[in-house]
Amino acid sequence: MYPLKKGKIARQAHVGLPEGTYEEEHGRKGFYGKTAHLYHAHPPTDWIRFEGKLRPHCLDLNKLTPTDQNDPNGAPVAFLGNDDVKLYVSRRSHPMPFYFRNADGDELLFVHRGEGTIETDFGPLRFERGDYLVLPRAVTYRIAPETKDNFFLIIQSKSEFEQPEKGLIGQHALYDPGVVVTPEPAPQLSDRSPSGTDEFEVRIKVDDEFSKVFYPFSPLDVVGWKGDLTVWKINLRDIRPVMSHRAHLPPSAHSTFITQGAVVCSFVPRPLEQDPDALRVPFFHRNTDFDEFIFYHDGDFFSKDNIKPGMATLHPRGIHHGPHPKALANQAKKTATDEYAVMLDGLNPIHVLPDGERCEWKEYWASWSPAQTVK
Repeated sequence: MYPLKKGKIARQAHVGLPEGTYEEEHGRKGFYGKTAHLYHAHPPTDWIRFEGKLRPHCLDLNKLTPTDQNDPNGAPVAFLGNDDVKLYVSRRSHPMPFYFRNADGDELLFVHRGEGTIETDFGPLRFERGDYLVLPRAVTYRIAPETKDNFFLIIQSKSEFEQPEKGLIGQHALYDPGVVVTPEPAPQLSDRSPSGTDEFEVRIKVDDEFSKVFYPFSPLDVVGWKGDLTVWKINLRDIRPVMSHRAHLPPSAHSTFITQGAVVCSFVPRPLEQDPDALRVPFFHRNTDFDEFIFYHDGDFFSKDNIKPGMATLHPRGIHHGPHPKALANQAKKTATDEYAVMLDGLNPIHVLPDGERCEWKEYWASWSPAQTVK
C-alpha cells in the first residue's frame, strides 16, 4: 500500500515538523514493520495520572544486593523477565569456588564494572568494563574477578544470541567480525579445586533450581575444540554505530544481538544529526509489539532526566515514551551524544519481578512534565 497523507504533516519522518506539533511514530514489529507518523498538538507523554498496572518503570539497579556480592557461593538476582528472557544483576566480589552451567538458557553477560577472567570449557577469556560475553546454553564456566566492586548485567534467553543481518551496509558495519574474541584452550589439570578440596563442583541450573555434580578432576580439562558454537566476546568500544547526518535513525539500526524473543541494541557516542530541521533526540513512540528495556551504563543520558549509571527503564507496549521536556527543548544545543547504554526489546510482555519492585522509582511516570502533580 502506498503511504497515505492527511492533514498537517512533515514530508520526511523526523525532519521539518510542522510548527507547534509533536511527532509520534506508531509502528509494528518494533521498528521493522509498517509505520504511521502522527502529528500531535501536545506531547503524548503529558499525562496526569495512571490507573491499572500499565505504566513506565525506572529501576535503580545499584540498590540490588544479590547474594553473590558478599557470599562466594551466592547467586545473581533476577529483576525482570518473561517466558523468553530473564534479566539478572550479579555483584560477585570473589572468585566462584564452584563451576556453573546454565541449562535454562543462553546468557549474555555485560560488564558494567569490574575486570578479571571467565574460565570456560573452551578456554579462559579476560573481561573488562564494557565487555559483552556470549555464553551458549550449558557451557561450563567460572567467573574469577580481580576487582571487588563488580557489576554484571546478565540476560538469559531461551534461544541463542545471534549476530544481526547487516544487509546493504556490509559485514564490517556496526562492528568488524575481526574484533570478536574467542578463547584458546587452557586445560585445567590440577588435582585441587577452586574450593581448595579434591572435589570439583559443577552447579547446574534447570527450571530455576540448582543441582550439583562432583568430579575428582576439573571439568575444564578441554585440550582443544572446533566448530561454530563457542564462547565469544566484544567490547562496546569496538561497536561503530550506523549514522545519518540528515535524519534520526531508529534503535533497530544499533542492533548487536538477535534472539527469537528479543533484540539487544548498543548505544554508544556518535555525532548528532546536522540537518537544522532534523530531530536530534529519540522521537515519541508507543511500543506496539515490544516492551523496551534500557540499561544505562555510562555518560550523559541527555534524553532522560535524573538517570545515572546503573539505572534501567522499562517502557511497556501500548503507552508512549520519548524525550523528557528539557531534552526536547535543548536538542539544538547538542552536537553529539555522550552515552553508553544497552537496550533490549522483548517480543512478549516483560514483568517487573519482586526484587525489581524493591528498587523502583515509583514516580518515574510523572517525570516527563515538571508541572504535573504526582498522584
